Amino acid sequence: MDEEYDVIVLGTGLTECILSGLLSVEGKKVLHMDRNDYYGGESASLNLTQLYRKFRPGQEPPTELGRDRDYAIDLVPKFIIASGELTKILVHTNVTRYLEFKQIAGSFVYRDGRISKVPSTEMEAVKSPLMGLFEKRRAKKFFEFLQGWRDEDPATHQGLDLDRDSMKTVYEKFGLEPGTQDFIGHAMALYLDDDYISKSARPAYERIVLYTSSMARYGKSPYIYPLYGLGELPQSFARLSAIYGGTYMLDKPSDEIVTDSDGKFVGVRSGSETVKAKQVIGDPSYFGAGKEAEGGKIRVVEDGKVVRAICILKHPIPGTDDSDSVQIIIPQNQVNRRNDIYIAMVSSMHKVCASDIYVAIVSTIVETDRPEQEIAPGLQLLGPIYDKFVSVSPLYTPVSTGQTDNIFITRSYDATSHFETVVEDVQDVWKRIVGKDLVLKKRDEEGEP
Repeated sequence: MDEEYDVIVLGTGLTECILSGLLSVEGKKVLHMDRNDYYGGESASLNLTQLYRKFRPGQEPPTELGRDRDYAIDLVPKFIIASGELTKILVHTNVTRYLEFKQIAGSFVYRDGRISKVPSTEMEAVKSPLMGLFEKRRAKKFFEFLQGWRDEDPATHQGLDLDRDSMKTVYEKFGLEPGTQDFIGHAMALYLDDDYISKSARPAYERIVLYTSSMARYGKSPYIYPLYGLGELPQSFARLSAIYGGTYMLDKPSDEIVTDSDGKFVGVRSGSETVKAKQVIGDPSYFGAGKEAEGGKIRVVEDGKVVRAICILKHPIPGTDDSDSVQIIIPQNQVNRRNDIYIAMVSSMHKVCASDIYVAIVSTIVETDRPEQEIAPGLQLLGPIYDKFVSVSPLYTPVSTGQTDNIFITRSYDATSHFETVVEDVQDVWKRIVGKDLVLKKRDEEGEP
């Protein structure tokens, strides 16, 4: 480990692996280390033995759940939006050749004590119990307005300004009921809370158009998911990095971030060895995660918590048409909360568990000192639960940009149900490290070294 690198990357979560892959393609000499003996960090997919070792040390998995190797259970529940930013990165980097995807069968929303499918066709919209007849007409006009909007054509604006007017103003213009606003804002624009309503309508407009274009791409739902679990994503970007000369070391602890007298990054110590580099990137767990670092310097602060319950089921979720995979959103207003509750379910069709087993993860942002009680409305929708693994994870945010000390820290995985915020973090860290915006270049395979 006595070589010098351009960048050391600590942790093999998805954010870190995308960055190491892209930096390697850019010609940087990258060393990637992880304290674990598996890829993925907080965004890993674990087999049964690893899952029980993490949550129930000393307890063996029940034999009736089947073979260990049939399982790849995600620690963080997220789906890929079909027309979203992560899809663009996967396509542009050609990482898709290492992965196979399957569509998520349906997207559902909880309303007035029952779950209903988010309509994916005009016919489903007409039949949907989510709105009455007159409200459907108003909603149809609203969606036609969004789809028809052209910035350069005032005739499409109907007197509205997406940058100046709030989303509240837009909803009122079309006379949409609170329940419909809930459905649009949370099940389509995928906001976690209602703060967006009082802000400029532009971001909500862009989110709704992203949702509808993703829905139109494959039908059924706007989401896709990699076979063998989300842990395949960081591994695939790690392969990209390796093709371009990146070096990987798993099961390698990082004992100290070494800095000079000015506090600038020098290297990483592991045991008695120190490896040097110009810059370091890593997830918050490598930088004190809220504790005082060397020299009393705090590098990351806690910015809330997420509670997640991994539930093993022996049946599909009731009321979802026996779907092999679903997303269910419980808007906060429906259960008197500030933040939505999400349910993400996959099954053996996605090669993540044994046949006739279903894995559902219920999650939300923690609001009280009894986090498990907060996800009860989601757990109640699942029917009988065979086993349940609950975790409460702090969300960490770096306190500085890293541009003065060359220490660039990524954010924790948030409570959103998709990867758009992960890509925003990648773009943000990239700009701070490289000094310019991330521009994806299409690679052809012949151009590889």
